[in-house]
Amino acid sequence: MIGAPSFLLWLLPYKYVLTFVLAIVEGPVIMTISGFFLKLGHFEFWPLYLTLMAGDLAADAIWYAVGYFGAHPLVKKYGRYFNITEELVLKTEAAFHKHQNKILFLSKITMGLGFALVILITAGIAKVPFKKYLAFNAVGQFFWTGFLMFIGYSFGNLYLVINEGLQTASLIAFVIIVAAAFWGISRYLKKKDLERRL
Repeated sequence: MIGAPSFLLWLLPYKYVLTFVLAIVEGPVIMTISGFFLKLGHFEFWPLYLTLMAGDLAADAIWYAVGYFGAHPLVKKYGRYFNITEELVLKTEAAFHKHQNKILFLSKITMGLGFALVILITAGIAKVPFKKYLAFNAVGQFFWTGFLMFIGYSFGNLYLVINEGLQTASLIAFVIIVAAAFWGISRYLKKKDLERRL
């Protein structure tokens, strides 16, 4: 493994479980970071990909359940903490009845253009069939997970290039310092020898 932080080594046996839990909490960020660690060799592609998808879809199911089992009281009481208002939920619910499929798919691959949470909860409020909800989210999730992992993976490439460049620069600097030291010592010895002869 390349560049494994020592404080993370003890987590390695639980890395997929931890990834799943973190993907539930903050999917997009974890997907991007996971792509970076994939490039560094800390994960296998398919287990990581499927774990990330499962975690984010689990979060989608939780928010759907929140909407399905009585979101209006929760929105009224706690919505302000998530920038969710009853008016916004009602507008989204009205749009859902006209364009369910498009909204679900586009919401997943665009993070809802900032309204992902509202859309997920409203899907539950609008009683979108759960199988249909999960199917559309899974299709969007497939592309979204791959895209974010690719971004993280690209940063991993950049990191390795920079790291390799720093190693090369350090080697060159070391050679220059050693050469300068030898040159300085040689010059000093010559000067001493000249002084002795005079």
